[in-house]
Amino acid sequence: MSFAHFITAVALAAAALPALAQEVVVYSARNEQLIKPLFDAYTRETGTPIRFITDKEGPLMARLKAEGKNTPADMLLTVDAGNLWQAAEEGLLRPVRSTLLETAIPAHLRDPDNEWFGLSVRARTLVYNPNRVKPGELTTYEDLAQPKWKNRLCLRTSKKVYNQSLVAMMIHAYGEDKTEDITRGWVANLATAPFPDDTKAMEAVAAGQCDVTLVNTYYFGRLMEKNPNLPLAIFWPNQNVSGATAGVHVNISGAGVTRHAHNPAGAQKLIEWLASAKAQNMFADVNMEYPVNPRVAPDKQVAAWGTFKQNLVNVKEAGRLQVKAVRLMDRAGYR
Repeated sequence: MSFAHFITAVALAAAALPALAQEVVVYSARNEQLIKPLFDAYTRETGTPIRFITDKEGPLMARLKAEGKNTPADMLLTVDAGNLWQAAEEGLLRPVRSTLLETAIPAHLRDPDNEWFGLSVRARTLVYNPNRVKPGELTTYEDLAQPKWKNRLCLRTSKKVYNQSLVAMMIHAYGEDKTEDITRGWVANLATAPFPDDTKAMEAVAAGQCDVTLVNTYYFGRLMEKNPNLPLAIFWPNQNVSGATAGVHVNISGAGVTRHAHNPAGAQKLIEWLASAKAQNMFADVNMEYPVNPRVAPDKQVAAWGTFKQNLVNVKEAGRLQVKAVRLMDRAGYR
């Protein structure tokens, strides 16, 4: 073979190979074990390499801000709408126009300005001890402030964003004065000091130290998978009320394209894939969450907890009112 023929053959062979897609860099506040299987699946399907850096949401957003135009990050992936709202407020994200995302994700679970999108749903609900509480005694989040729950309530610390977001949504519905009254009622009904996490609060309920608590459902799933004989059950609150307080408080894990992304198109395609029916079960099931895409059924274990009506107020309110919620909780003595 002549040299010219050799060069031609090499060129033809190279042309036959799939083009290597541009790398997508993700800053993720979700743990590696939760996201790496998804990213690996996306790379296998599309040929797009993904490089990701994991840390807490605060340091990641501080890093994005400090790096500015020099950031390598194309996408921010984190939990809680409050964090995503803050990232958008600080100018760390850019708007994305995508019919696919608007179709796959309900309006209350994405930013009205299209800067971030929910990818999984986490419900914050009531868990109770069925040996000590009849389901008919339970009704709403607000009812836990009533005197009948004196010395029967356990809560996670107010320092964690999950209860901050719940209180923020209550401020949206009721205003600060009534929400503060409710929060003071919760504090007055505590059986013990707040716990550092949802799991410890549920263990206290199971042990009879208190009767009911507020948790994200995936913590319930993890604990019951580990010890299925614990006397614990889920109750879906606010199902028979109307207006802004109707339905279970839900929050999200989600993502947005960074303002200074070098590969915004690649980041958008990745978010669209994560919202697709094909990927949704992978994304939600790995942490016992609910798919954000309503056309996708949850995992069988999650589905066994029963169906519920969601609160349909846009989750951005959890971020917009979070500072007020933190101050209110402090005033109410909720530590």
